[in-house]
Amino acid sequence: MHPVDDRTGRRIVPDTSRRADRLPGSRYGTRPTMKDVAARAGVGLKTVSRVVNGEPGVTPDTERRVQEAIDALGFRRNDSARVLRKGRTASIGLVLEDLADPFYGPLSRAVEEVARAHGALLINGSSAEDPEREQELALALCARRVDGLVVIPAGDDHRYLEPEIRAGVATVFVDRPAGMIDADVVLSDSYGGARDGVAHLIAHGHRRIGFIGDMPRIHTAVERLRGYQTAMEDAGIAVEAAWTSLGVTDPERVRRAAEEMLSGPEPITAIFAGNNRVTVTVIRVLAEQSRPVALVGFDDIELAELLHPGLTVVAQDAALLGRTAAERLFRQLDGTLMAPERIELPTRLITRGSGELPPAD
Repeated sequence: MHPVDDRTGRRIVPDTSRRADRLPGSRYGTRPTMKDVAARAGVGLKTVSRVVNGEPGVTPDTERRVQEAIDALGFRRNDSARVLRKGRTASIGLVLEDLADPFYGPLSRAVEEVARAHGALLINGSSAEDPEREQELALALCARRVDGLVVIPAGDDHRYLEPEIRAGVATVFVDRPAGMIDADVVLSDSYGGARDGVAHLIAHGHRRIGFIGDMPRIHTAVERLRGYQTAMEDAGIAVEAAWTSLGVTDPERVRRAAEEMLSGPEPITAIFAGNNRVTVTVIRVLAEQSRPVALVGFDDIELAELLHPGLTVVAQDAALLGRTAAERLFRQLDGTLMAPERIELPTRLITRGSGELPPAD
């Protein structure tokens, strides 16, 4: 009798059609080795090694036979021994905040392009804004012998990476600085960008301007709030406590913050949104309002110019961030860099209409 699957009630019939191709007790076949290639091609193991590694000393006819055997068997070179010999894996790790965030798409792509230009493989993962997950992921990549790390930090204590850096793992932080260690960092000018965006709203007549940002432990959120406060202070406008809100960027929290700012006897007339996720929720809230409310967002979003009015944003160049960080990383690996540096890239105000609306009252 055949066993029965308790969940489906179906009989389990073992597949014996390819059993002869598998190891006894194994579900899968075995990978072909260089010995298998040598036997099929009728050559010595050293000859196969020379062909696989592109070394000289093999006749064209022999190389052709070896290559045909490689193709027929589906042989793939095992790089483990090469790693041990060379001390390099030709791979780098990228620790992102959220793989689903559109901001990180061009950043990741830029890091990958630089890695490819240096003959390296990129391995990435997401911390989900969890410091423990960030540490776990970064150390897991180090355990796999990556040559370097590009990290968008979720935590504020990166001393756990000190032994890895001393051991030669090149490390560059992006978007936010490292915590409690001295390391290279590539940032956008969050403070200056937010200050310029809020000053733009003030220049269009707004005095009651709300700020909705990310969690207060995040460097960029704090810097953008500081830019907002500076612009308001420079204009002689006293900021009321109810006009600012920092917290998680899930739609429910952002919606609640926006609706509270837009209610009452003296509601705000403009909002500065601290990042693209906040901006998307604020757009939905403003679409439900009976009066026009000006909006400037930090980070550009897809189809921003097709909204009515178009979305005014403070744009940062995510691809340039990634490319600058990756190039810095490979300069570390090449030994051409010494002391860690802080590199701050400028932002750009893009006016499309939403930030130029005058106050409704």
